[in-house]
Amino acid sequence: MNISIGNDHAGTEYKFAIKELLEGMGITVTNHGTDVSSSVDYPDFVHPVADDVEKGMVDFGIIICGSGNGASMTANKHQGIRAALCWTKEITELAREHNNANILSIPARFVSLPQALDMVKTFLNTEFEGGRHQNRIDKIPVCS
Repeated sequence: MNISIGNDHAGTEYKFAIKELLEGMGITVTNHGTDVSSSVDYPDFVHPVADDVEKGMVDFGIIICGSGNGASMTANKHQGIRAALCWTKEITELAREHNNANILSIPARFVSLPQALDMVKTFLNTEFEGGRHQNRIDKIPVCS
């Protein structure tokens, strides 16, 4: 499995911990995030993750910023991206089961690091249910 990860300055610590977790699971990680805590612009680090997912270069993406909102808004501008802003394991599970989310957006300032790691594991271990949910996902794009 291949994962692309991107973060701004608010998510640097989380990115390093998530990267360590993923690599420990034998997952290849492409790091598009900043490695420093000085202020940066999240779109510069989120667009490459969305590009990787959109082009099928990776299986999933993980993006991290302070609120998770800016990162998910940015990623969702890309065709075929379903970035889900999650703050609990339960929301993460539903994002995969019902929405077939392909990018997990983590709000670093609103979830603890252990919560974030649990969300990543949940995201990767939850399958899309398909069925009636696929019909809804098919209605998301506004242009082809």
